[in-house]
Amino acid sequence: MDYRLLGGSGLKVSALSFGAATFGGTNEFFKGFGQTEVDEARRLVDLCLEAGVNLFDTANGYSDGRSEEILGKALAGRRDHVLISTKAGFPTGPGPNDEGSSRHHLRRALEDSLRRLGTDFIDIYHLHCFDAQTPIEEVQDTLNKFVREGKVRYIACSNFSGWHLMKSLAVAERYGWTRFVAHQVYYSLLNREYEWELMPLGLDQKVGALIWSPLGWGRLTGKIRRGQPLPASSRLHSIADAGPLVPEEHLYKVVDALDAIAAETGKTVPQVALNWLLQRLTVSSVIVGARNEEQLRQNLGAVGWSLTAEQIAALDRASAVEPVYPYWHQRKFFSGRNPPPTAHGSS
Repeated sequence: MDYRLLGGSGLKVSALSFGAATFGGTNEFFKGFGQTEVDEARRLVDLCLEAGVNLFDTANGYSDGRSEEILGKALAGRRDHVLISTKAGFPTGPGPNDEGSSRHHLRRALEDSLRRLGTDFIDIYHLHCFDAQTPIEEVQDTLNKFVREGKVRYIACSNFSGWHLMKSLAVAERYGWTRFVAHQVYYSLLNREYEWELMPLGLDQKVGALIWSPLGWGRLTGKIRRGQPLPASSRLHSIADAGPLVPEEHLYKVVDALDAIAAETGKTVPQVALNWLLQRLTVSSVIVGARNEEQLRQNLGAVGWSLTAEQIAALDRASAVEPVYPYWHQRKFFSGRNPPPTAHGSS
């Protein structure tokens, strides 16, 4: 397993990390991800540790907190050997203060997560979304206090836009508070919008990317291609509308390229898609999930080898789309004096 620094911090995280969204399945949405309980979760954690995975990701909103509970039990007795990432911000109840990033809600959310996970501290604590109603000063001050108290080691965000992240970093710097070191983002061969603004920002501000849903919301599993209908057991039947829009022809074009490179390398379609992400700038870790041991073993096979420059270029061409404004304008009329970085590589 390769280990990478998390953004501008000194924390080393495994190139692949494990996402526990498949744990629990206590409501209709998360049943589509999986319904893993404690015994199976322990086996999956065992496999991860054997492969060198040291980061396990969850959220208080996954299966109404049940994911955190199961992960905590699966990690019992080996907490000192792993890093735990969790998140807060999504609704956790019907009350007006049961969501968002207010000091009131974040304090309660953190204490509840610590209890469910059975730990005294969180290694990486994320804001699951941007709260446009709570002053950024209140949010960043609250997170800074968590770090000073020792209940949180590093702070991060998830699903922020560029200005959300930059303003949060600026407020933290103004007051000498702890800064975000990571941004958990959606990024895949099917949807490369992360590259337009968030990747350059991450490079400039040393914010590492933790990639969620790296297989394109379940579309790059190798089970979908031209002339091959969606399997009856696919979770896309129930959750496709909650994820990103992917035009059918774009999906097939990307899968065609993945199939060709999978044949060249002897790897599977998911392994090729994951390995492509591992070559991208700013990517600190790619979060993989699994409903069972077979899926996990396959995903873990994405490390220990690398695509060639030619194979990466072929995937880049197949997955390229015209960016929205102002990014298309910046690309077409760029002076060339300070060329933007390519997306290849890692940091």
